[in-house]
Amino acid sequence: MSYKKTKKRLFEIIQASTEYDLVSKIFDICLIILVLINVCLVIADTFNLPEKVKTVSYYIEVVSVIIFTIEYFLRIWTADLLYPNKNWFIARIKYVFSFLAIIDLLAILPFYLPFLITIDLRVLRMLRIIRLFRVFKINRYTNALSSIVKVFKNKQNELLSSIFVVLLLMIVASVLMYSVENKAQPEVFRNAFDALWWALATLTTVGYGDIYPVTVLGKILSAIIAILGIGLVAVPTGIISAGFMENMEEAKKSEKEEIKYCPYCGKEIK
Repeated sequence: MSYKKTKKRLFEIIQASTEYDLVSKIFDICLIILVLINVCLVIADTFNLPEKVKTVSYYIEVVSVIIFTIEYFLRIWTADLLYPNKNWFIARIKYVFSFLAIIDLLAILPFYLPFLITIDLRVLRMLRIIRLFRVFKINRYTNALSSIVKVFKNKQNELLSSIFVVLLLMIVASVLMYSVENKAQPEVFRNAFDALWWALATLTTVGYGDIYPVTVLGKILSAIIAILGIGLVAVPTGIISAGFMENMEEAKKSEKEEIKYCPYCGKEIK
C-alpha cells in the first residue's frame, strides 16, 4: 500500500465511522469504551482505594495516554485531508486550534506536564481533574453528540435572542424585587445582586427557597415573574427541539440522496 493510500485509510479509520466501514466502527467503539473507563477512573480517584487498585489504575492511565497521544498525532498528520482546500501547514494549524483538538490535548497534557516541569502537588491534583475532559472526546466518535453541536450552531441566533430576553427579564425582576423587599428584609435583599439570585432561581423554576419575598406586593410580583419564567425559559427548549427535528429531516433527506460506496472494493452500494 502506497504512502497516500495508507494515509487516506488511516484518516478514514480515525474519523467518525460510516455504516459500511467496519474497521472505523470498531475503532470508534474501542475509543468510546476507553474514554468511559477513564471517566470512571477519575471518579474512582476520589475514593480511598487499595494500593493494588491504584497500581492497576495507573497502568490503565499510561496505556490510555499512549493511545490518545498516537491518535492526537495521527489526526494532526491527516489534517490536510480534513481540510483539502488548505495547504498542509495551514491545515495542521487550523486543526490544532480547533475545539476537538484542544480537548484531545487536554486529555493527555496532565500526564506529561510533571515530567517536563516541577509542579506543586495541589496543582497536580487540579491537572488530574482535567482528565475528565476526555469525556468530550466521545463527541468525535458518535453522530448523536455531533448533531447536538450542529443544532446549537444552526439555531445560535434564535437561542441568543431568547437568552437575551430571559436575562433582561431577570435584571428587571431583580431590581423590582429589591425595591419592594429591601425594607422588609434588609439582611436578605441587601442589593440587586441578591435579588438577581432570587430571580434566577424563580425564572428557572428551581426555587431553592433560601431567598423569598415576605411582603404581599413581593409575593404578587414573585407569582407574576414565576409564570413569565415558565413561558420564557421554555422558549430555548422549543427552539432546540425544532432544530433537532430539522436536523433529523435533513439527515434522512441526505441519506436518500447520498451515493454510498464500499470502502474496500469502491463499488456503489444500492
